[in-house]
Amino acid sequence: MLKKYWNTYWKLFCAAVFFVFLEAMCSLLQPTIVSNIIDIGVKNKDINYVLRTGLLMILVTAVGSVMAISRNILSGKVSQRFARDLRYDLYKKIQYMPVSNIDTITRASLITRITNDVTQLQTFANGLMRVYVKAPILCFGALFMAMILSPELSAIFIAIIPVLAVLILLNIRTGYPRFKKVQQAIDNLNSVMREFLSGIRVVKAFNRSDYEEDRFNKANLNLNRSATSAMRLMSVFTPLLGLCINIGIVAVLWFGGLMIFNNTTNLEVGKVVAFVNYMIQIFMNINIILNIFNQLIRAMTSHDRIKEVMDIDETENIMDKPLNKIEISSDSGELEFKNVYFSYHDSSELDVLTDISFTCHKGETVGIIGSTGSGKTSLTNLMLKYYKPKSGEIFFHGENIDDIDVHDLRYKIAYISQEVQLFSGTIQENISWGKKDASKDDVVAAAKIAQAHDFIMSFPNGYDTYLGQHGVNLSGGQKQRISIARAVIRKPEILIMDDSTSAVDFSTESLIKKAINEYSKSITTIMIAQRIHSISSSNQIIILDKGKISAIGTHKELMAKSELYREIYRSQIGEEE
Repeated sequence: MLKKYWNTYWKLFCAAVFFVFLEAMCSLLQPTIVSNIIDIGVKNKDINYVLRTGLLMILVTAVGSVMAISRNILSGKVSQRFARDLRYDLYKKIQYMPVSNIDTITRASLITRITNDVTQLQTFANGLMRVYVKAPILCFGALFMAMILSPELSAIFIAIIPVLAVLILLNIRTGYPRFKKVQQAIDNLNSVMREFLSGIRVVKAFNRSDYEEDRFNKANLNLNRSATSAMRLMSVFTPLLGLCINIGIVAVLWFGGLMIFNNTTNLEVGKVVAFVNYMIQIFMNINIILNIFNQLIRAMTSHDRIKEVMDIDETENIMDKPLNKIEISSDSGELEFKNVYFSYHDSSELDVLTDISFTCHKGETVGIIGSTGSGKTSLTNLMLKYYKPKSGEIFFHGENIDDIDVHDLRYKIAYISQEVQLFSGTIQENISWGKKDASKDDVVAAAKIAQAHDFIMSFPNGYDTYLGQHGVNLSGGQKQRISIARAVIRKPEILIMDDSTSAVDFSTESLIKKAINEYSKSITTIMIAQRIHSISSSNQIIILDKGKISAIGTHKELMAKSELYREIYRSQIGEEE
């Protein structure tokens, strides 16, 4: 997954690592310089040597500082750009992901992955070009320098390093599952917060604040427990490493002192001081390496979660099928369903739609009616290629929609959802959102068809009135009319209205229907509704019952032959017309 970003930034990454290497070399030289100052300058009382070597030490430190500044600049630049590119690619993947996959991975989890998980990888990438590379270089470099100073004392390292290696491996094995639970707990907390904020009006209306507080508290406590468990593990390994470090330093001082006291080696005080400094460098950087592994565990968890999204099987992605352009060659069937079966889960034995077959001709208005849960919205999901049928075929202009470019298909369809989704921005921006190059005249014309022009002009800023998130400052009926205007401005070949006038009064709905009938003479209009009044004038009406077509015909034909239609009619309008 990360190969693409490595190919893009490997040169800058290697440059940052090169500066880190030079900085580490400067750090490794300093204990040796101090050793020479003590064993040569101080021992022989040569002040000139002390001054010269001291100036050399300052120069080495200055060079190391310049290298540190350079690698900081490069590491920040690379990590920020890497995170930017990864975040964009992940967003793009989600943008073109089949709806069925979005249903599988919760929206809250996707938000966490595109924010928190990307940040975890960014932090690791940034550290990799700073302390994460520097620590191993210093560790092995200090070990090499220490062995040159005193091979005898270096045996202490050989005894301690295997113990440290075991501690680090145990840390990785036990830490990975704990940090994975932490990320899952963050997902859960985000999900609870998202649901609460989306439904805050319902929560207040039903006085269920206590219930939502309890839900949040449980999710928050779960995150707290997961994070505490992970950090508790870290708090055990870090002191153990510190104990090993201190034991090693004491051992060096003890045996080094004995060797000097007994005169059993050519070891001098300056070399012992340098050796202790190298040992401190080694064990401090081993501690840093442990922290690196801790961060690596978190980064691996985030990497796996992002990879899960990025590795969604492209063969299942309806966006990536072989593409055909739609050629309108005749006035034959505009939209046709042939023996379509559908369920939201392939393994489900219960089909949402069963043996659906009908044809919508060009220029017709087709009404679809049925009780709640009869499969009306599922039909539109198939028309828009959000999902694939379990079996059967759907044709548009005589071509199977499986073989049609999904962008081209949706460009020719305008969909008005029963759940209105408006965006933050002006009314004009929301309406023109349906067509990229829409002019102000196009916006006004579409608003007039949707019977929205009058109420828009009643606002002080007219079409420049700013709408809050989800159009919070509009009524339900106003939102629906804005969404209708957004659809009709597109001038589609198929207009799908999914119960999109449910919040509008009868007189306004009649005006909208009249305007749309005039507007849609050459296009196919599919009207899904709960109310017979909304679809009674359609060229054909399809009655859905428990996912099956109960009857098809005009209003007059259905009144004569369909008992179910008559029952719906009587329940809504009465025995007499």
